[in-house]
Amino acid sequence: MTTLLQLRDAQKRYGDHVLLDDASLTLTSEHKAGLFGRNGCGKSTLCRILTGEEELDAGEIVRAKDLRLGHLRQDDPFRPGETVLDFLRRDTGRPAWRCGEAAGRFEIKGPLLESPVEAISGGWRTRVKVTALLLHEPNLLVLDEPTNFLDLRTQLLLERILRDVNAACLVVSHDRTFLKSVCRQTIEMARGRLKPFPGDVDAYLDHRRKRIEHAERTRVSVEARRRKLQDFIDRNRARAATAAQARSRAKQLERLRAEEPETPEPVPRIRLPGIAVRKGSALRCEGLSIGYPGRVVVPDIDLEVVRGTRVAVVGDNGEGKTTFLRTVGGTLPPLKGEILWGHAVRAGCYAQAVYEEIRGEHTVLDHLEGLAAGGTDTKDLLNTAGGFLFRGADVDKPVSVLSGGERARLCLASLFVAGHDVLVLDEPGNHLDVETLEALAEALHSFRGTVLFTSHDRHFLQRVATDVVEIRNGRLAAHPGGYGAYLYAVEKELAEGEGRAKPSGGRGKAEARAPESKEKARERYAMARRATSLERQIENMGEAREKARKRFLVATDPEEARRLHDEMASLRDRMGALEEEWIALREELGE
Repeated sequence: MTTLLQLRDAQKRYGDHVLLDDASLTLTSEHKAGLFGRNGCGKSTLCRILTGEEELDAGEIVRAKDLRLGHLRQDDPFRPGETVLDFLRRDTGRPAWRCGEAAGRFEIKGPLLESPVEAISGGWRTRVKVTALLLHEPNLLVLDEPTNFLDLRTQLLLERILRDVNAACLVVSHDRTFLKSVCRQTIEMARGRLKPFPGDVDAYLDHRRKRIEHAERTRVSVEARRRKLQDFIDRNRARAATAAQARSRAKQLERLRAEEPETPEPVPRIRLPGIAVRKGSALRCEGLSIGYPGRVVVPDIDLEVVRGTRVAVVGDNGEGKTTFLRTVGGTLPPLKGEILWGHAVRAGCYAQAVYEEIRGEHTVLDHLEGLAAGGTDTKDLLNTAGGFLFRGADVDKPVSVLSGGERARLCLASLFVAGHDVLVLDEPGNHLDVETLEALAEALHSFRGTVLFTSHDRHFLQRVATDVVEIRNGRLAAHPGGYGAYLYAVEKELAEGEGRAKPSGGRGKAEARAPESKEKARERYAMARRATSLERQIENMGEAREKARKRFLVATDPEEARRLHDEMASLRDRMGALEEEWIALREELGE
């Protein structure tokens, strides 16, 4: 076990907001750790500090000499018109066959490799960025919210690779299922400190719950002891016979005050208002086509949502989930067909970026009062606000100073006080920390109304959904058996996709084919052997070129430097020719 990185006595603050307060952390080659903490506690800032994008105010970072740190970029490092393969080769310096092999692990194959990056969806772009990251062969990965906006299939592929990758990982994520699958340790970030925990996310949350319960019992016990001591002091300090005992109790009271246990962070407790329970249909779509002018995304949707159900809309990125919810929610007009709401339905909608639209100097409480259903009293508003962690002076904060996570919580709170009996929610968990997302899942699970929603968080989906509809290949259809059955089907599909591929004799994989003649089989075998030989030659040349480059960088003799420069140029040209031959062979082999 090798120590790769150490954070020692780290301090970081923005104004009065303390993010790191003498915090320390050690990451070894054996660590695959999930980083937890409330929104705004500084997790992303910590990631930027570890990757060198930000500096500490005080303290130090000690990096191992052999540290190769990989960071999943949030920006898009692609050039205009650049294909996927071109980007991978440029970014990593790896030969085409290595790039193709790595991309294939994320199902980036065939025409996709030659597609312009700007023409593929956001989920596929993330796959490309992760492929490039792994081709750099880091021994420590720092991943800040790697599952944001990833569809289920990409999440499952990323999980498998991170489990198997020979590198330590520090993963910031609110997705409990992803963290449980990938990470064996947990690090809690709270009040400027970093507290390692030797267990996965579920064990951590159970430990945290017990810790909070213990702290509350301790607080109650200390408070009772305090009152008892204070009562004795008040009754006896004026009496000469008991004055000494009163002074002794006073010292005990001072020690209790000095040893006061740390108050745990507040836990969100979200409760949706009660609504009248009705039967029948909440929503019907008849012959509905959704999309944009000149582009139909999903045609001919026939769907009925029964009152009291919680329907998850699932599917890969770009298939039309958000388009469907926007159309149902009324922010996007249908191309044709009808949307029919049930009798007396009051539908409320939450969009992915709605929190960005709330501005102004009115306070949190003002915002809730302006959107609450008639007859809602201030006590109910304060209870709802408190459930979303707006407590005490927080309800008087101007909306303009709230963070992205706080605004997301406020938007959900205002939706819930409005008295809706149908909720249309597009990614409600974005920007929510684990505790708030869990509280939201529990609240929706207990909600007696109807919910139509989409989410990328599997734990949330599993907890909330009673029914599943899938959008795939331009069609919307109900998926039988609930979300567990849907998840099983996707995992089985991915496993079967891997099982259908078989080794070709080279580094790549070939799809199973129909029987062919002996002559054709011999020809294909010779081509595969030639491709394998080319791979070895390209790899050997790449190593020779890297050695020449290292000697060139330290060369002091001009003649030696010129010779090494020519050697590198010659190797580059020969590698290029061999790579072109390798690609042609692979195309002919159908890989």
